[in-house]
Amino acid sequence: MFKSFKTVILLATLSGLLLLAGQYLGGQQGLWLALGIALALNVGTYWFSDKLAIKMARAREATEADHPWYHQMVHDLSTKASAPMPRLYISPSPQPNAFATGRNPRHAAVCVNQGLIDILDRDEMEGVLAHELSHVYNRDILIGTVAATIATAITFLARFALFFGGGRDSNNNNPIAQIAMLLLAPIAAMLIQFAVTRSRETQADATGAQLSGKPLALASALQKLEAGGRARARMGATPAETSSAFSSLYIAAPFGGAKVARGAISNMFRTHPRTELRVANLENIARRMGQLA
Repeated sequence: MFKSFKTVILLATLSGLLLLAGQYLGGQQGLWLALGIALALNVGTYWFSDKLAIKMARAREATEADHPWYHQMVHDLSTKASAPMPRLYISPSPQPNAFATGRNPRHAAVCVNQGLIDILDRDEMEGVLAHELSHVYNRDILIGTVAATIATAITFLARFALFFGGGRDSNNNNPIAQIAMLLLAPIAAMLIQFAVTRSRETQADATGAQLSGKPLALASALQKLEAGGRARARMGATPAETSSAFSSLYIAAPFGGAKVARGAISNMFRTHPRTELRVANLENIARRMGQLA
C-alpha cells in the first residue's frame, strides 16, 4: 500500500514539474504546449509501447509447441492470480534478463532472454516470471511508461527553450532562475522517474514472491542475473538493452548496471534497487513465510 501511494505522489510531482516547467519557460503558451506534449506521448506509448519493446528486443513469439514449459509455468501462475495470461516471447540475447510490457493485463507480453533460460533452474525461472507477471497485474508498465514520457517531455521543453529561447515572460526575467530551470528540471524529472521504477521493482519483488511462493528462488535468480550481466560482454545485446529508454523495463539493469558508488546520492541515479537490498527484502519475506530461520 505504501509503495503504491508513494508511486502516486511521485507521478503527481512529475506531472506538476512538467506543467511548471512549461509555464515558466513559455508562459501560458508553454503550459499548454507541455500539456499537449504529455498527452500526445502518453497516448502513443499507451497503444504502441509493447510492440516497440518487443521489436527492440528482437523477440519472437514463443509457441506452446516449441516451449511447453514456458506456457505451462505462466499459465499456472496466471491461473493462481486469477488474471489473464499474457503473450510470451523469447529474445535471442545472450544477456540474462527479462521484461514485461503492455498497457493492461489483457494486452500484455512477457519476454525472457535466451541468456536467462541458459542459467536459471526451474524454481528461479518461476520466480522471475512471477515477478514479471506482478508488473503486468500491478499495471506497473503503464505507470513506468507515463513516468518516462513525462520526464522526456520535460527534457524536451528544457532543450527547446535552451536552443530557441524561453522563459521570457515579463514575470520570469531572472536569467539565473531561467538557467536553473533549464538545467535542473530535466535532472529532477530523471530522478523522479528513477524513483518510480525503483519503487515498482521492489513492489513486484514482493508480490511476485507471494505469487510464486518462492522468494528465495527469486533472490537467487537476481544474484545470477547481476553476476551474469557483468560477466558477459555487450556482444549480441539487443537495441532494447543498450538503450537507456528501455533499461528500466528489465527485471535487472542490463549488463549488471552501472558501477556507481554506494550512498544516498548515488542510489538516486539507479533505475533498479541494489541487488543486495532486493535479496535482503526477499529473505525477510521468506522468514515471514517460514521458509528461512
